[in-house]
Amino acid sequence: MDQQTSNHPVAQNRSAVERKSDRELVVTRLFDAPPHMVFRAWAEPELFRRWWVPKGAGITLVSCEMDVRTGGKYRLEFAAGGTDTMAFYGKYLAVVPDERIVWTNEEEDEGAVTTVTFENQGGKTLLTFHELYPSKEALDEAMAGSAAGLPAQLDQLDELLPAIGE
Repeated sequence: MDQQTSNHPVAQNRSAVERKSDRELVVTRLFDAPPHMVFRAWAEPELFRRWWVPKGAGITLVSCEMDVRTGGKYRLEFAAGGTDTMAFYGKYLAVVPDERIVWTNEEEDEGAVTTVTFENQGGKTLLTFHELYPSKEALDEAMAGSAAGLPAQLDQLDELLPAIGE
C-alpha cells in the first residue's frame, strides 16, 4: 500500500490504524529514518526489546529470542505482575533485509500472519504493519488487546531510532 492509495493519509510521527476487512488490520507510520535503520530495530533482539512493550502496559519482556531470517523462529516471553509468564512464538516465513518481514503467530489457534514492510520515501521509511487473522472474532479480540498498543509501540520505536545510528 502506498501513501496515495490509502484511505487515511499518514502524517509523520503518527500511526494510522485501519481495519481493512473482517480479518485484516493495517497500521502505517512514516519514520524520519531510512529503511535499513527501521529494519534493524525490528530484526535485532537487543534493539527490539527496547521498544516493543508499550510503557505503562504493566508487562515486561523477560526473554527475547529472534532468528530473523526466512525459516527462522522467534519466542518472546512476557511477565505481568507476578511470576506468571506468557509466551508468543512463531516462525519467519519471509525476510528481505530492509524491505519486509513476514511471520506467524503460533501461540494460539487464532494467531495472525503479520507482514511488516519498510518502504523508502526520500530517505524516510513508510512502515506498513499488516495482520491477517483467521476469523473476525480473532481480529476483534486483538483490537481490544495487543493491537490497541501498536501506536504506543511505534511511538517508542520513533524515539529509539535517533539512538541507533547508521
